[in-house]
Amino acid sequence: MMRGAASTEVAAVIVIMLAVLNQLESATANASLSSNKSSCNIYRGSWVYDNSYPLYDSKSCPFIERQFNCKSNGRPDQGYLKYRWQPSGCNITRFNGLDFLERLKGKKLMFVGDSLSLNQWQSLTCLLHNASPIAKFTMTRSPSGLSVFSFPADNATIMFSRNAFLVDIVGAPPKRVMKLDSISTGSLWKTADVLVFNSWHWWLHTGRKQPWDAIEYGNVTVREMDRLVAYEKAIRTWAMWIDQNIDPSKTKVFFQGVSPDHARSNDWSKQGGNGSCIGETKPVTGSNYRVGPHPAEMVVEKVIKTMKNPARLIDVTLMSQLRKDGHPSVYGFGGHKNPDCSHWCLAGVPDSWNQLLYSELFHS
Repeated sequence: MMRGAASTEVAAVIVIMLAVLNQLESATANASLSSNKSSCNIYRGSWVYDNSYPLYDSKSCPFIERQFNCKSNGRPDQGYLKYRWQPSGCNITRFNGLDFLERLKGKKLMFVGDSLSLNQWQSLTCLLHNASPIAKFTMTRSPSGLSVFSFPADNATIMFSRNAFLVDIVGAPPKRVMKLDSISTGSLWKTADVLVFNSWHWWLHTGRKQPWDAIEYGNVTVREMDRLVAYEKAIRTWAMWIDQNIDPSKTKVFFQGVSPDHARSNDWSKQGGNGSCIGETKPVTGSNYRVGPHPAEMVVEKVIKTMKNPARLIDVTLMSQLRKDGHPSVYGFGGHKNPDCSHWCLAGVPDSWNQLLYSELFHS
């Protein structure tokens, strides 16, 4: 009996010590960020090699889809897993999954967007599962495009709603119409405490991959429109919807910066190289990208500035432009026939996106 009681006491002490260490780590991170807050732009910096990375082993995360699981698909190099984002002139909080879960208790976080949002959602589920591997969880994936991952004990929910354009597409082929000034799916968005939106990847698709046959704006319907112009109209519709329907005192709204592809090596190299991300094993060195700002990112920045209650921009474009090595390439779903220079390996770059989301949410 005495031995059992002693064991119980030791276990209790260990739990308390872990909780205290977790709080100290968060407090130290907060202090570090606060001291740098006035001068720190966490989205400007470079990638540094760090042997303590990755933040999890893809083998220990059962949720990663085949298209993102580069290691399992046979990618032989490991260097791409070892890079950490380092802002110029300051530090950011290392991702703390237990702290994230504690702060998310009783709340819902929802990613809304295309397959890049899926990439980020899967990254976050892996990060949280790695932090609490024995915690019970549930996951549902519905044909409607809603995926839900939750920790019942914490009543914490992380969702992904597939909505590549944010605005409505109605009808069936060959009469599908994209309505640039209409959003009818927003009732789902209202259920979340944190919203992270993303849209761009699908706007440039043509032919069979284009999911509409006509574009409508106001009383005008056209077969085609400059894609960047159409994108801006849609983002303005989204911004207006947010201003009219979301209470900023209850819901935090973020817009995930545009995730770039690396299909043209001239974008980062004067020499041109092999023409795409195939064979790339290291990031671009330094803090600048050859082709400069992404035009879609500039649209997002412009629209957000017009909002009554501006969304926070998670400005991951530049940091992602520097990661020509981070894509599945031939180690994705398409293999050598259809190399993927758009999505990202997991573990990998989206983990750093979530580290920045963590900083913006809880340590800003």
